[in-house]
Amino acid sequence: MIFTQTFIPGAYIIDAEPFNDDRGWFARTYCKNEFEKIGHQDEWLQINHSYTTEKGSIRGMHFQYPPYAEIKTVRCIAGSVYDVIVDLRESSPTFLKWFGVELSAENKRTIYIPKGMAHGFQVLEDNSQLIYCHSATYNQQSEGAILYNDKMVGIVWPLPVANVSNKDKGYNPLDINFKGVKN
Repeated sequence: MIFTQTFIPGAYIIDAEPFNDDRGWFARTYCKNEFEKIGHQDEWLQINHSYTTEKGSIRGMHFQYPPYAEIKTVRCIAGSVYDVIVDLRESSPTFLKWFGVELSAENKRTIYIPKGMAHGFQVLEDNSQLIYCHSATYNQQSEGAILYNDKMVGIVWPLPVANVSNKDKGYNPLDINFKGVKN
């Protein structure tokens, strides 16, 4: 695995190093020893799988407040998505900055998302699927979100928006008094 630090502190792109032979390929997607080199000590407590049918659909931008704040890894196993994180950490030098990367079954990339990030994605191909590992279990009372099109953040999605859930469209926009989240 090759870990590449993004400009957002603690967030990494993880590229698989597949071993190829006449049968296909094999790649490691998690190794405790490798993850410890970037400071990851948490246990993965929950694994989710999402399937999105329509190209252009957006899911997100979700996070959990402490004490259920979570580290995530996200990997696309079918199709492709434009995966986005927004730094919501109140003391971060990249507060309210966003980072996006294409994850696809073909490129085998994973994004490592530290605590205090909102996360979402736009589907670039019909019938795309993601696998997420979480360091905390979902807690509805700790759920948080920002609008996928919040003007204070200014995410540039690569495709016209095709479908967004009513819940994801219904969040209040951030205002100048938003102080972020504590880790």
